[in-house]
Amino acid sequence: MSTDNTTPEAPRGNQILREIMRGRLVTTILALVVALVIGGILIAVTSEDVIASAGYFFARPSDMLSAIGQAVAGGYSALFRGAIYNTNADDFLTGIRSLTNSIGYAAPLIAAGLGVAVAFRAGLFNIGGQGQIIFGAAFAALIAFPMDLPGPAMLVMVLIGAVVGGAIWAGIVGLLKALTGAHEVILSIMLNYIAVYLVTWMVSTAGVLQNPNGNQPISAATPAAAQYPNLLGVRYPALDWGFVVVLAAAAVVWWLMERSALGMRMRAVGENPHAARAAGISVNRIYIYAMVIAGALSGLAASQQIQGAVTSGFTASIDAGFGFDAITVALLGGNRVWGTVAAGVLFGALKAGSYSMQASEGIPVDIVLVVQAVVVLFVAAPPLVRAIFFLPKSEAERRAKAREKQAKKAVAK
Repeated sequence: MSTDNTTPEAPRGNQILREIMRGRLVTTILALVVALVIGGILIAVTSEDVIASAGYFFARPSDMLSAIGQAVAGGYSALFRGAIYNTNADDFLTGIRSLTNSIGYAAPLIAAGLGVAVAFRAGLFNIGGQGQIIFGAAFAALIAFPMDLPGPAMLVMVLIGAVVGGAIWAGIVGLLKALTGAHEVILSIMLNYIAVYLVTWMVSTAGVLQNPNGNQPISAATPAAAQYPNLLGVRYPALDWGFVVVLAAAAVVWWLMERSALGMRMRAVGENPHAARAAGISVNRIYIYAMVIAGALSGLAASQQIQGAVTSGFTASIDAGFGFDAITVALLGGNRVWGTVAAGVLFGALKAGSYSMQASEGIPVDIVLVVQAVVVLFVAAPPLVRAIFFLPKSEAERRAKAREKQAKKAVAK
């Protein structure tokens, strides 16, 4: 009588559930949950009421627990009111202004995040978004502002100027890497500094970019014809047609990366440049193309600033930190187009909500920055999230564990 020692196969439903739990979406959601928990702890620790009640905790512990609950609930309620819907508003249309603010803040984050994601897919780490945004804005102001074109032509020309300026600044990185083999991280960081100081000089010098009607280090205001019109009317000033432009750019980037021959070559170089070179792909040329496209997208983020958010003139801080926030947006989005769009909207919501938290609850904006950093930390380390929530290991982790066991056995023999 023979016995079958094979392990019975798990039910199909269990296998599907296991694959879902291993997926990136679940890991990202749980990373956000952990970040919000840590943010709640920071809100409680920094609350004056909690600190005051901690002084007599052993006499009346319920006071401290109540203070913690009120501080955390108040903080996250304010975050919701500022990011999604203002429950204190008089009517629904006024209440959803918070959502439109979040979407408006997300537009430059999405554009710059796509620039980082495209470079990542080609095996490049584009850390130069700051310089590309700053130079894109300056290039548009130098080239397009003096033209004084009528109506839509001015809007389009400023948009093109910002995109071209960002592409030029990032193209320098791609060209130097292709010609000399210099590392793109070093190149882009150095160009960030150059852009900051160059534009600082421009906006401080009469006859270059400084506003001719003053002596402050600031550029002239964006011409009215070059400003994006409001998408849903004057009631929602933070949301303009620039967001639609960014979504259209995202669709183009998706087609480029997922459906075009150039995108296939860029992905091949990103996976293995040596194999790509052996297959006849010009790796150096792909590096240049990838950085030019990445810079153009960062330039699109610059156009969102000077044509939508900052229209009264800009300085060398026009990037508003988006150049570095874009890295976290791209990482959270898995360097995929629509994932980056979703991550940009999330970070835009956190930014909009942070102002409400500070205004109504006195909670520092830095708390939200910590939440963003923790999200990226856990997204970048999925095994840590799986360990915290006892999730099944991914296929790659299981293969790595199996190889480790095999190596140990081989050494033992």
